[in-house]
Amino acid sequence: MKDFDYQKLDEIIHSRIRLAVIAVLVTVDEAEFTFLREKVNTTDGNLSTHLKKLEDTGYVAVSKSFENRKPVTRYMLTQKGRKAFEIYVERLENLIRKK
Repeated sequence: MKDFDYQKLDEIIHSRIRLAVIAVLVTVDEAEFTFLREKVNTTDGNLSTHLKKLEDTGYVAVSKSFENRKPVTRYMLTQKGRKAFEIYVERLENLIRKK
């Protein structure tokens, strides 16, 4: 395992909550904030902080609208985010295969 460099893991994705968010988003076209909160099982504030970081990195796109006079926020994984996740998974798989 001497060839593995842990610094090659994407620190944005490596956070447990951000990893969970991306893992959910990779399976859907888009997801509402409340859906993500339920799937990730975290608080509104904690989820908001992690989603903002993913948005700032360009891994997640956000759209806001109103439905029945209520605000609805939806998130979707960007191509950049999808590619970063693929690389992250590939690097983890390489780590697991090396003994």
